[in-house]
Amino acid sequence: MTGAPSLRKGLEEALGSAIRSLARLADGHNAALWAVALADGRRLVAKVASGRGAGLEPEGFMLRHLAGRSALPVPAVHHADDRLLVMDRIDAGGGITPAVEEHAAELVAALHGITADRYGFPRDTLIGPLPQPNGETADWIAFFRDRRLLHMGRKALEEGRIDAGLMAGLDRLAARLPELIGEPGPPSLIHGDLWGGNVLSRDGRVAAFIDPALYHADAEIELAFTTLFGTFGDAFFRRYGEIRPLRPGFFELRRDLYNLYPLLVHARLFGGSYVGSVERTVRRLVG
Repeated sequence: MTGAPSLRKGLEEALGSAIRSLARLADGHNAALWAVALADGRRLVAKVASGRGAGLEPEGFMLRHLAGRSALPVPAVHHADDRLLVMDRIDAGGGITPAVEEHAAELVAALHGITADRYGFPRDTLIGPLPQPNGETADWIAFFRDRRLLHMGRKALEEGRIDAGLMAGLDRLAARLPELIGEPGPPSLIHGDLWGGNVLSRDGRVAAFIDPALYHADAEIELAFTTLFGTFGDAFFRRYGEIRPLRPGFFELRRDLYNLYPLLVHARLFGGSYVGSVERTVRRLVG
């Protein structure tokens, strides 16, 4: 289903409507993005798998989970399988202004108020194109150690993105997690991939969050990631803190610790400077 004629046929079968127009928008790690206009007037976006990665069904599942279990604005999903994902097209424009940050803080704080009995999730999900293991446990430190930090580090080592010396540093850091993390927050539902490209805004408000990587976590891991690429800043954290106060030590220590996970994700995908960022953080935290 890589060309327009076969995509048109597949969409018409999946959606039960004739296609008025198709336009290719972009290519990602594991999928191409198409704008779809249906004869019945609907305007949709189709993701078409490129053959790499774990398939698109998990993304559809995660969006539907957020739509059904939270008030987080996400695009409605019309079809989801491993080859094809079809969603509403969200009208968006403009950057992430302080007003958007404040609205995002209210939405994300409400999401983090949805809690579970255990960290993780009943099924594995994805972070970008990479599998994300979510085996559930009541122990956040063990979850972060085994299913986030060491899992992603070992995969990066296997793929030649990091060397054995850096992996040894991650192992030493893993042994120090109880003292570095202390008492964690409860298992909160998180979006899991809140970089700026996944936050769509319009008229000073958040229009939708897209491309989640959800599971139940200490919410600080989500807050940390919003700072890694400058998604949100002071306006977000001021409003979020009014609703859900941050524990002492987040900005001073745990933000960098938790950002090792997305940095390792990016090291696997892109290598280069992300490996250096991992090295510097490990040196800072373990000496």
